[in-house]
Amino acid sequence: VQLQASGGGLVQAGGSLRLSCTASGHAFVNYAVAWFRQAPGKEREFVAAHKQYTYYADSVKGRFTISRDNAKKTVYLQMNNLKPEDTAVYYCAASMVILSAIRRSDMYNYWGQGTQVTVSS
Repeated sequence: VQLQASGGGLVQAGGSLRLSCTASGHAFVNYAVAWFRQAPGKEREFVAAHKQYTYYADSVKGRFTISRDNAKKTVYLQMNNLKPEDTAVYYCAASMVILSAIRRSDMYNYWGQGTQVTVSS
């Protein structure tokens, strides 16, 4: 599976962005898909994931929505009410990970190239 992320950019606090991640290859429908982010000087952290159910980090719950279109092999991250602390490089990932480990970045073996999201105050 190869992943291509897009949709990042510069936005003011309170604004919105939608990230997209398109997959090529086989059996996308069977994979868990997730978004992680990494801010400068910080470790990569879980943002959201989807496999049967949706999962969110507490810091984005109620503001971000993950969705997927299996026919288009695309996963989306709708980000509303963005805050400066959301500034990071966002990565999409895919894996056959089990649900109990869905928040763990080390359980994902397919990664997109990352897209920069910058939120100004």
